[in-house]
Amino acid sequence: MEYEAVIGLEVHAQLLTDSKLFCTCSTRFGAEPNTQTCPVCLGMPGVLPVLNKKAVEFAIRAALAMNCAIAEKSVFARKNYFYPDLPKGYQISMYERPFSTKGWLIIDAQGQKKKIGITRIHMEDDAGKLVHAGDFARAEFSYVDLNRTGVPLLEIVSEPDIRSPEEAAEYIRQLRNLLVYIGVCDGNMQEGSLRCDANVSVRPRGESRFGTRAELKNMNSFRNIQRALAYEIERQTRLCECGEAVVQETRLWDDASGKTMGMRGKEEAHDYRYFPDPDLIPIAVDRDWIEQVRKDLPELPGQKKDRFLKNYALPEYDAELLTQDKVLADYFESAIRQGAPPKWASNWIMTELLRELNAAEKSADQCPVTPEKLAGLHKLIEKGTISMKIAKSVFAEMYKTGKTAAAVVQEQGLVQLSDDSEILKMIDGALRENPKQLEQYLAGRDKLFGFFVGQIMKKSRGKANPGLVNKLLQEKLNKLKEKA
Repeated sequence: MEYEAVIGLEVHAQLLTDSKLFCTCSTRFGAEPNTQTCPVCLGMPGVLPVLNKKAVEFAIRAALAMNCAIAEKSVFARKNYFYPDLPKGYQISMYERPFSTKGWLIIDAQGQKKKIGITRIHMEDDAGKLVHAGDFARAEFSYVDLNRTGVPLLEIVSEPDIRSPEEAAEYIRQLRNLLVYIGVCDGNMQEGSLRCDANVSVRPRGESRFGTRAELKNMNSFRNIQRALAYEIERQTRLCECGEAVVQETRLWDDASGKTMGMRGKEEAHDYRYFPDPDLIPIAVDRDWIEQVRKDLPELPGQKKDRFLKNYALPEYDAELLTQDKVLADYFESAIRQGAPPKWASNWIMTELLRELNAAEKSADQCPVTPEKLAGLHKLIEKGTISMKIAKSVFAEMYKTGKTAAAVVQEQGLVQLSDDSEILKMIDGALRENPKQLEQYLAGRDKLFGFFVGQIMKKSRGKANPGLVNKLLQEKLNKLKEKA
């Protein structure tokens, strides 16, 4: 029997507010443990939470960008459970009346556009963080850092429309990109700004009913999401094929072993004993405010891609890759404003630039080769000062040192050789040193033309103008053919 996966994702996005959801404590990442707390976010007796207006604005932005309907009234609820990093003993979240519902996101699934439904988006405050000392399975000590307690989150819950690990990873990429574009989340998965839980089950292909699901946690990268889902789908499929039951539970992903491991039984909504928070009034968002936020929304990834296709005549692949990262898209357009042709800039960014950035695990805004310097490199190529081959070594030095292309060329004496007489000397030398190949060329083996070009470029140490080399070599060989 053939089985298919059914996957729904719950994404928690930390909002880029300066202060927490219900108090004025800082949300800055990396501070000394337990230095960014107060009686409100620690849930001390008698304190009263006050809602952060900027967090509501960011929730509006996200809802509009994901085509959701914003509720006329949404209600904060207490989600009761005990955990060492949850000092209140409950989380302030939303349950029966979420902030927004019924949206969607378009992903590219193996070359086909697919709509993934968004069930709901709601606001909640984050818990703290446990820092474990020891191996993954058996920590010797656990420390509690409550700096993150009370940081504002959006929980974005998808419909169970995803059918493969690849689709899940693509959905997260698109969602992360969208949140970064609209300025509500920095998308840094390593720092926990974007976290994903997955509900996954399997069922016989063609079956309409869902199987028993497991919830996967502890996935902090696109690669881990894809690997964890692939393992879990295979695990559940094996159980079904052997006639064994899949247990509804929460499982943790262990990157080192490449396996998921049982953590606890999966809770249902009634386990959390939700009830409206008595300290927070319902949220009723003014319609005029929503329309103002809609007008102020920045250009979204799909809109930017369409504009790149239209304005810069880029291929679909180029436009898709460049707009997957807002910082990279901004770098590209800045290089164009500095004078680089769109297609040249696209090619150079997708090959030379991204290779260096990926190797260094940096983003385009951390690149020592600024858009202005990249455009300067193109100007030297356009003028014929350097060849494309030399330009690659110049770029590598620019990335290493942060110097301009002109400075590197001058320091290393890399100016392209375009003197006819010097190139003709090299041509004569290459023909004289390879008489057998010359005889074969004159006898009709035209493919040896490239061999001679290579010999001449070697003699010039790559500095000879390739176009001029081809022109002068062809003229010389034509004359020799006529004499033969």
